[in-house]
Amino acid sequence: MTQWDADAAVVGLGAWGASALWRLAGRGVDVLGFDRFTPGRAPGSSYGAGMFRLCCSENPALVPLARRSHALWSELEEASRERLFVPCGGLLVGPEDGLVAGGALRAAREHDIDVRTFTARALRFQYPRHTGVPDHHIGVWEPTAGLLRAENAVRAAVALARAAGARVFADTRITSVEPVAGGVLLHTAQRSVRVRQVVVTAGAWLGDLVPGLPLETVRMPETWFRPLEDDGTFTLEEFPAFVRELDDGRVLRGSGSEGGHDIRLSLEDREVTAKPLDPDEIDRGVAYDDWSDLARMLPAKLPGLRRLPARVSVRTTTRAADGQFVLGRPDGDPRVVVAGGGGAYGLQYATGIGDALADLVRGVETAAPLDFLGPDRLR
Repeated sequence: MTQWDADAAVVGLGAWGASALWRLAGRGVDVLGFDRFTPGRAPGSSYGAGMFRLCCSENPALVPLARRSHALWSELEEASRERLFVPCGGLLVGPEDGLVAGGALRAAREHDIDVRTFTARALRFQYPRHTGVPDHHIGVWEPTAGLLRAENAVRAAVALARAAGARVFADTRITSVEPVAGGVLLHTAQRSVRVRQVVVTAGAWLGDLVPGLPLETVRMPETWFRPLEDDGTFTLEEFPAFVRELDDGRVLRGSGSEGGHDIRLSLEDREVTAKPLDPDEIDRGVAYDDWSDLARMLPAKLPGLRRLPARVSVRTTTRAADGQFVLGRPDGDPRVVVAGGGGAYGLQYATGIGDALADLVRGVETAAPLDFLGPDRLR
């Protein structure tokens, strides 16, 4: 008779994996959690602060998942007694037929989300730090949006999972995932662990552990700047979280200063600067090219910031070719569940995705419909 070490395991305890561990343990599942780093301190996507919004510009079909995530963020805050969500509203800017503002407006209309729209002229007046907004662009203001604290969220979810009985193995690398009769062998350098099911949320290493997934890993710099003058115009109240699509297709993201922190900015270029890489060989040293393009555009787009960044950090993220997540059972395998491809906007859905992963392991229907995210859709 096969001896199982646990009913389930979660491999990769970033925001998605930590949430899955929390939801599984909270439902009484005997579950193990593994991460090659220390949860909440890993150099992956679950880093810094990220914007939460109900207006899912990437795909309106994600709105039910966002609403479920919003409720679970509140639950995680209450259970952990930590402030994880900073309500500040969110601004989405870009062409009316574009991905960011246009997509947000379509999602708001389809799902009856309360938003306010601005013409380019009104936007420039209401948010004077956003300059160079073309006349054919619009702004979409979502009052329910805010900022999420990624590392705090990971640590809170892992702590609650431990309190509910999960066994957590930090600084433990799973070298391979081997499906066997009735379950899965998880191999480490020291030993192998037998579990009935595995949830793989390993971020940049997901494709190594579950080959054949339509994902690529990219290097994504995150940059912090300081204002030229301390005049209060770059506080979170005056300069809230935003996503801004430029005419050349690049996407500028950021948020104002909160609690004395610097202004966080990143520039996403899906075609040029984000190059596929091997996560085991990534150079985390900061180069001039990591921040120079962003710094050069500041006088025309966000004047009032120093051109030299106060800090630059290099992280990794994964993405699928169609820009959507990958979530489900590859080839319908009852032993393996995967989730990845969150890209730059995956953090906001972490609690809802963790909840869905726990439901899949338990064989119950997910709270939000997620079949369109199945891992086999792009094969």
